[in-house]
Amino acid sequence: MLRLSKKSFALMLLMLILWAGLYVSRAVWSLYQPINIEEPQRFQIKKGMTFKKVMRDMGKAGIVEDPRWLAIYARLSEQAGKVKAGLFEIPPGITQLELLEFLIEGNVIKDSIQFIEGTSYTDVLGRLKAHPEVEYDLPEGEAELMAFLGIEGHPEGQFFPDTYQFDVGTSASDLLKRAHKRLQDMLADAWKERQESLPLKTPYEALILASLVEKETGVPEERPIIAGVFVNRLNKGMRLETDPTVIYGLGKAYRGNLTRKHLRSWTPYNTYRISGLPPTPIALVGKEAIFAATQPDKTDHLYFVAKGDGSHYFSKTYREHQGAVAKYQLNERKKNYQSKPK
Repeated sequence: MLRLSKKSFALMLLMLILWAGLYVSRAVWSLYQPINIEEPQRFQIKKGMTFKKVMRDMGKAGIVEDPRWLAIYARLSEQAGKVKAGLFEIPPGITQLELLEFLIEGNVIKDSIQFIEGTSYTDVLGRLKAHPEVEYDLPEGEAELMAFLGIEGHPEGQFFPDTYQFDVGTSASDLLKRAHKRLQDMLADAWKERQESLPLKTPYEALILASLVEKETGVPEERPIIAGVFVNRLNKGMRLETDPTVIYGLGKAYRGNLTRKHLRSWTPYNTYRISGLPPTPIALVGKEAIFAATQPDKTDHLYFVAKGDGSHYFSKTYREHQGAVAKYQLNERKKNYQSKPK
C-alpha cells in the first residue's frame, strides 16, 4: 500500500507539473496573440484606474478576449503602474504585449484649443465650455472660479493667449492653470528686463498696461510707441483717456457705439474720469504687448488717434492732436472706417 501511494503521489505530481506547464504555455501564448478587434477602437483610461480594472473593461469591450494573462504579466513585470491615462485609439493587429507597450508610451489622442489675445476671460470660458473634448469643471462666479483655480485676484488678463495641445478629456481647470502659469512666467521674465524708472510698481501693473496696449492696436510695430504714450501720460499725471477701458467698464451696457454720455459716466475703468491705470487688465495679453509695456518706446508723443485703416496718428501737442482728430475722425470718416486691422 505504501509503495502504491508513492506511485500515486508521483503520478499526481507529474500531472500537476504538466497542467502548470500547459497553463503557463497558454498564458505566454496568449500574450503573443493579436487583440480581438478588426478596426481601430477608442478606449478611455481615466486617472486613478488600476491596470486590473483597465483589462477588465477591455475584456467587456471585446478588445482583449482573455485579459487576465496580460494583467498578471503587467503586475509581475512591474509595468502595471506605468500605463498612462487618456483617450487611446487602439490599432488592430497588435499583440497583447504590444498593447501594453502602446498604453505605457502614452499614445493618447490629443486635441487643441485657442485662446485669442485681446479677448476677455469670458470668451475663454465659453470656448472651454463649448469644446467637446474638454471636461468642463469650473464653478460659476468670478470669486468662486479664482478660488477653485487657486489664483488670487480678478480673472481678467490672467491667462496667456495661445493654442494649447491637450489630451482628450483634460479638465478646463487644468488648461486654465497651464495658461496662467505661461502668463506668470512670461510676465516675470519681462519684469526682470523692464526699463528703469517706469511708472509701474508691480508686474501686475505692467500686465494692466499691456492689456490697454493690446486693445488699442493690432499693428505690431505700434505697440511700443502706444505704450510710450501711456507711460508719458502717467509720468505727467495726465489721465490715460483710452476708449477700450470705458467700453470694458460699461460691460453689457455697451451696444457698439461709444457716446459722450459713456465717456462722462463713472466706472472704475473709465480712464476719462479716473487717474492712473484701471484696477485690472481689460483683456488677454500677448507676448508683444507685455514686452511693449515693459520696454516702451522713448517718445515725446502724448496723443494718438485712429486713422481709419487700422493704424494711428501720433501727436506731441494737444493742438496737433485736435487737427488729427478733425482730419481722421471728422472730415474723412468713411463707412469702412476701422480702428484696428481686420
